[in-house]
Amino acid sequence: MQFLVAHYIEGKMNDLGLRSVRTPKSTPITEDYEISNTVLGLGINGKVVQCYSKKSGEKYALKVLHDCTKARREVDLHWRASGCRHIVNVVDVYENTYRGNKCLLVVMDMEGGELFQRIQDKQDGAFTEREAAQIMREICLAVKYLHNMDIAHRDLKPENLLYTIPDHTGILKLTDFGFAKETLSKDTLQTPCYTPYYVAPEVLGPEKYDKSCDVWSLGVIMYILLCGFPPFYSNHGLAISPGMKRRIRTGQYDFPNPEWQNVSQDAKDLIRGMLCIDPTQRLTIDQVVRNKWIAQYTEVPQTPLHTGRMLREGEDIWPEVQEEMTRSLATMRVDYDQVHIKSLDNTNNPLLNKRRKNKGVNDLPSHMLK
Repeated sequence: MQFLVAHYIEGKMNDLGLRSVRTPKSTPITEDYEISNTVLGLGINGKVVQCYSKKSGEKYALKVLHDCTKARREVDLHWRASGCRHIVNVVDVYENTYRGNKCLLVVMDMEGGELFQRIQDKQDGAFTEREAAQIMREICLAVKYLHNMDIAHRDLKPENLLYTIPDHTGILKLTDFGFAKETLSKDTLQTPCYTPYYVAPEVLGPEKYDKSCDVWSLGVIMYILLCGFPPFYSNHGLAISPGMKRRIRTGQYDFPNPEWQNVSQDAKDLIRGMLCIDPTQRLTIDQVVRNKWIAQYTEVPQTPLHTGRMLREGEDIWPEVQEEMTRSLATMRVDYDQVHIKSLDNTNNPLLNKRRKNKGVNDLPSHMLK
C-alpha cells in the first residue's frame, strides 16, 4: 500500500476545525504524477523524491514510506495537522503499490530551502534579532497548533523548517512527522526519539516526558538563531557523547561574547525559560507564544547578529553537525543503560573553536572547558 501527500487541497474538517482522517486513494499514483529519480532528502521513515503533476506540471516532493504502523501514524498526524499555515500541507494520500514500496506520501515542495541556509545566504544586510523573533514566532505557532491537537513533534530542528519559495515572501513551514506522536491529556511520551542537539534532559533518562520536550528543542533552535552555534555539542564523533549528555542534563550552557554581547536580555530570559532542565518548570508553548519577545516581535530591537557570519565561517563544520543529527535518526529507540555518563576533564566546542581559530578568540567561557 502507498500514501501520498501533495501541495494543496481542501480536506474535511471536524467540529474543532481540524482535518479528519483522509481515506487514501486507491488509483495508481502514476496516473496523476510523473516521478523523477531526483532525491530531495531522507526522512525518518523514508526518502523524499521529486515528482510533477501530470495535470498542472507543478513540482512536488514525494515521500516514499514502507507500510507499517509508524508510517501510518506519520501520515495520519501530518494530514490532520496540515491545516496550519506553518505546517507543510498534505495534499493527497495514495494507497497502492509502486516500485515495491507499500506506502507513498507526497508533500508540498518547499523550493525556498532550509531555514539556516537562508540565513547563511542572506545578502541584504545582517540578520537581526527582530528577524530571529519573527522566525521563532512562526515556528512556535506551528508547535502550538500541534500541542493544541495533543500532538508532540519530537524532532524539531532547523532541517525540518523549510521555506515555500526562495524570495522574502516565502512562508516558513514545519515538516517531517516521522517522530510525531499523539499525546492525550493524561498521557506522557516514553519512547526516546530525538536529534542530539535538540534533545531535552528528560529524554536522556528513564523519566517520562511529554510535549515540553518540544519547547526545549525550540529553545535550542532559538539559541542557534541568535548566535550561529548550538549550546550543546558532541566532542567524540558520537551522535550524542557522554559529555554532551552531562551538559544537557545539568543545563550547562552560557551566552559567550562577542556573539551574545548585544543580544537583548528578554531573548536570553526566554531561552532560559525554554531550556529549564525541570520539565514541570519549563515554559509551555502557550507561555512562549505569549512572551513579549515573541508576541511583540515587531518591537524587538533590530540588533545585527553574528549568526550569518558564524554559519558562513563554519560552513565546513555545519554539515558534520548535521551528519551527527542524521545518524541519530536511524533508530527510534535508544537504550539509555548502554550509555555511561563520565566526567570529562577537558572538553570544548569544536564548532565555535574552529570559527574563532583565525580571529584570536581562544578564551572560551567556563562552561565549554568543563
